[in-house]
Amino acid sequence: MKRFLGLALLVCGSACLQAQIVDTTVCDVLKAPASFDGKIVRIKGTVVAGFDQFIIKGSDCHTSVNAIWLAYPEKTRAKAGPSAVILLQPAHNFAGTVAAKVRTPVTLDKGNKDFKQFDNALSAQHNKGDAMCLGCERYEVSATMVGRLDGVADANLIRNAAGKITSLGGFGNMNSYSARLVLQAVADVTQKEIDYSKTDALSKGQTTTFGGTPDLFDPIAAAQKTVDAVNPGSPASVQAHNAVAAFGKRGDHIGVYAVFGSTTNEAPAKFDAQSTEDSPDGIIYNCGFNEDRLQGDPMSRAIVHTGQLVADLRNPMPTEDLPAIFDREEKAWTITAVVAMANRQSTLTLSGAHLVWSASWPVADRPKMLDDAVVDYLANEQLFSR
Repeated sequence: MKRFLGLALLVCGSACLQAQIVDTTVCDVLKAPASFDGKIVRIKGTVVAGFDQFIIKGSDCHTSVNAIWLAYPEKTRAKAGPSAVILLQPAHNFAGTVAAKVRTPVTLDKGNKDFKQFDNALSAQHNKGDAMCLGCERYEVSATMVGRLDGVADANLIRNAAGKITSLGGFGNMNSYSARLVLQAVADVTQKEIDYSKTDALSKGQTTTFGGTPDLFDPIAAAQKTVDAVNPGSPASVQAHNAVAAFGKRGDHIGVYAVFGSTTNEAPAKFDAQSTEDSPDGIIYNCGFNEDRLQGDPMSRAIVHTGQLVADLRNPMPTEDLPAIFDREEKAWTITAVVAMANRQSTLTLSGAHLVWSASWPVADRPKMLDDAVVDYLANEQLFSR
C-alpha cells in the first residue's frame, strides 16, 4: 500500500498534493456523481474494454447505467479502450447553454509496470475461432485505480418543445455516463481469461461468407454494400440503409464525423467546449473507430451499429422523448445482427463471450432468441437497465 500511495502522489503532481484521495465505490459515486466532481478518488473494481465500452463495472447500483466511464488523460497514446465510440459535442448553434468547464490536469505515468500490465491486458483481444467477435476482450481485469472523478447530476439528453437537444452533460459513449474517472495510477492488477470456448465451437469448421468487399479507402461505402444484402424493401432494409446514411456522403457538412484510427480511450477537453461549426440539430457527433480492432467486415458491422445510434439520437419518433441508452443499444445491436444474417455470417459474438446470433438457431425461434441474447448482453455485460 505504501508503494501504491507513493506512486499515486508521484504521477499526480501538485494537484494530488493539494487534494485528499477519497476512497469510494462505483455505486457510491453513481448515487451522487456531481458530489464527487473534481475529486481525486480511489476505486477498486473490474474494468471492461469492449465494443463501445471502457468502464469500471458496478454491481447492481440501481441506476440505468451501472458503471463509471474510464478514460486516459489526453495524449497518453495507450492501447486499451473501446473499439468504437460516439462523443457528443455542442455545435455552434446548440440550443442549450454551454457552461465553461475547468478541470484539473491529470498526468499518468505510462512507464509504470502496473499500468503496463493493466493496459496490455485490457487491450488483448480474443481472436481464436472462425467467427466474428466484436469488441471481444481476452481478459477480465481488476485493479485499484486512482484518478480525477468527473461527475454530473444527470447524463440524460433532454429536448425542448421544438425537438432540439438542450442538455448534454454526460461522459463516454453517447455522453450517457454520469461519471468518468480520468486515470492517474493503478495497482493490484489481476487478470482472468474469459472463456469463449462455447461460441468458438459453434463456428468451428464452418465457412463464413461475408457480403462486403473491404474498402480501405472508404469504410462507409463498404458498409453500404453489406446493408444492400438485407431483404430489399423490408423495414429492416430501410433501417439498415438509414443507419449507414447517418454518416452522410463525402463532403457533407451534417455534423457527423467518422474518424478511423482515432484514439477512442482518452478524455478530450475540446469536446467539453462548444464547437465553431453548426449542425442541423445543434450537436456534433464525433464517431471514432479503432482500426487496430476493426477491419473489413467487422468495421462494416461497427459502422452499421454506430450509425443506428446516431440516427436514433438525431431523429427520434415524433411522439417519443430520446430513448434510454438500453433501448438505443438494443435497437442498434438488433439491426447489426440482422445485417450479419443477411450476409450469411454464421455467428456474431460480443464482449464477454455473449452470442447474439447463430445460424444454427431454429428459424422459427430466431427473433426471440436474438432479442433474448441482446437483452442479456446489455443487462449483464454493458450493465444497462431500463
